[in-house]
Amino acid sequence: MLHRDPDRPRTLGADLRTLRKARGHTLSALAGRLGRSVGWLSQVERDLSDPSISDLRQIAEALGVPMSMLFGHASAPAEEQGHVVRAGARRPMGSRDDGLIEELLSPDLTDDFEVIHSTFRPGSRMAAPARRPTQEVGYIISGRLDLRIGDHDFTLGPGDSFRLRGETYAWANPYDAPAVAIWVIAPPVY
Repeated sequence: MLHRDPDRPRTLGADLRTLRKARGHTLSALAGRLGRSVGWLSQVERDLSDPSISDLRQIAEALGVPMSMLFGHASAPAEEQGHVVRAGARRPMGSRDDGLIEELLSPDLTDDFEVIHSTFRPGSRMAAPARRPTQEVGYIISGRLDLRIGDHDFTLGPGDSFRLRGETYAWANPYDAPAVAIWVIAPPVY
């Protein structure tokens, strides 16, 4: 059992709670899926219990996130946790299957939004259009990105931005250079 230091940010437990809620799971439903008690999961979410590696693997699978995302909490010095994310300490997000590399720029997932650094590899594209119950804004830092929002097609370049409000969207980078964007999503979905 981990006894919580009141000065230590509650990043892992708070992130797990945010992810669970964003996916519409109750404590009871997720605990049942994990084969654990509601009390145990509640203690993990409140940083009162330290889950094992096996537990984290099951939780990551149940929430649909890479396990590596759950390990980004201890690398920052205590005074930076919850406040600062160093360039070399960003937590990876998503699956990278479509040629998209995503890293969390937000210190954790406890805010009403998340900020993601997205790198779209040359020649990459979404496997299928997506639609999320979110509001999202993206800003292209470098490269070019083709974006379809609803029935509209756009080619975006450095300095361009876009907004999604629950519309179906798809992206592609058919170009020879990576495209890099900053993506803000509310509420957090990762």
